[in-house]
Amino acid sequence: MLTANIPESLRASPVTLKRRLWEKLSSQAKRAGQDLVETTLKLYFSARDDSTPAWAKTVIYGALVYFLVPIDAVPDLLPTGYGDDLATLLTALATVSTHIKEEHTSKAKALMKKWFPDRTTE
Repeated sequence: MLTANIPESLRASPVTLKRRLWEKLSSQAKRAGQDLVETTLKLYFSARDDSTPAWAKTVIYGALVYFLVPIDAVPDLLPTGYGDDLATLLTALATVSTHIKEEHTSKAKALMKKWFPDRTTE
């Protein structure tokens, strides 16, 4: 079963994943970097979209769980600690890119503007 390797605390419900994601993003956003945060948000909003196929949601949730689980290939406390998380999220983003809609990007950018008011965007 796909969820066999996911910790019980994350398997409880989609609400648990959402809560853990927002907690980590809000506490680590500046440290993790804006690219990682924006990529995470795009993936999250795509996964929550009913029109995103199940296989794409599986890829996305796998990447999001990797980001949330404290055991990493490179510990997050190191200066480059979020590099493996960003690589995982970007790989997921590339894999499901055809399912990232403008509305997902818009929602991500709106939150980025709120969380990083001094950010300049293209």
